[in-house]
Amino acid sequence: MMRMSRKLSLVSLMILMVVLIGTEEVVQLNALSLCNMTEDDLMACKPAVTQPNPEDPSDQCCEALSKADLTCLCSYKDSMFLPSLGIDPTLAMQLPAKCNLTPPATC
Repeated sequence: MMRMSRKLSLVSLMILMVVLIGTEEVVQLNALSLCNMTEDDLMACKPAVTQPNPEDPSDQCCEALSKADLTCLCSYKDSMFLPSLGIDPTLAMQLPAKCNLTPPATC
């Protein structure tokens, strides 16, 4: 039973990566990019969205978030993608307010 669950998880992850790569939202010039945020931008925000002791978002994080596609980021709130990166989706959805940004109404 456990073996089947592992295989299903691996297949799901592979499908997610194929979809993301296919939409060109993740891979651009061999660097991670997600919703107009570079890998450096994402790493600047990671301390603010990681349990158990999240930090306040840095100025660098808020600057990056101000240029991000917040509607796109919101689309990941219920996916397994964020937790697979060590990101707490609830904390991630709180970032715009903490950075004095207006989150999308549908988020």
